[in-house]
Amino acid sequence: MNCPSREQIEYTLKSKGYRWFDSGEYNVNIVGIRNSSTGDKVTNQFDDCMTISYMENGLWNYNCFNCTTDPGRYYMEDPLSSAGCAILKPGQYRGAYQIGLHNNEYEALVQVKPVLVYRDNNRDDEYNLNESSVQSGLFGINIHRATSIPGNTSTQVDKWSAGCQVIASYDAFQIFMAICNASRYVWGNSFTYTLIDSDDLL
Repeated sequence: MNCPSREQIEYTLKSKGYRWFDSGEYNVNIVGIRNSSTGDKVTNQFDDCMTISYMENGLWNYNCFNCTTDPGRYYMEDPLSSAGCAILKPGQYRGAYQIGLHNNEYEALVQVKPVLVYRDNNRDDEYNLNESSVQSGLFGINIHRATSIPGNTSTQVDKWSAGCQVIASYDAFQIFMAICNASRYVWGNSFTYTLIDSDDLL
């Protein structure tokens, strides 16, 4: 999907009553945008957007990276949980993330407060977003990268996500984490993540 403008994202979040951080340097707004044009189909592609907006020297900076906000086909067909594969529900999760180690391997944003997930357990080729299946809890829905090879970009989600929010490019993820680390230096190790659908954009 094409990246929206920073202004679109800001306007959309404010219209939903979500917090938009605009006071001070490196007060980051981390917003994932799920591609509505694919419907409920499991595309197994990095066809969503991970965005980060923040003020620096009095001016807005904005980055948009290819990502997936959905689990890959592998875990949709073979869920880690007996309740079904986790699909993060759109919403704003205040202070739910901090910089830590993903799988005890490398720095990423790791979940530290409850989030809401749908549970899809019928193992077909569609995401089933049923309100009756929603669970709240600590499920390890982290924000991390796919490929571990500098300069490379993953093209298929496969095992990269069992519900995590995953940036496709190694280099893009390094940029993302550098911004988050700069933010931590100013604001502390606490990050809000907001997930919206592209159809929500105003």
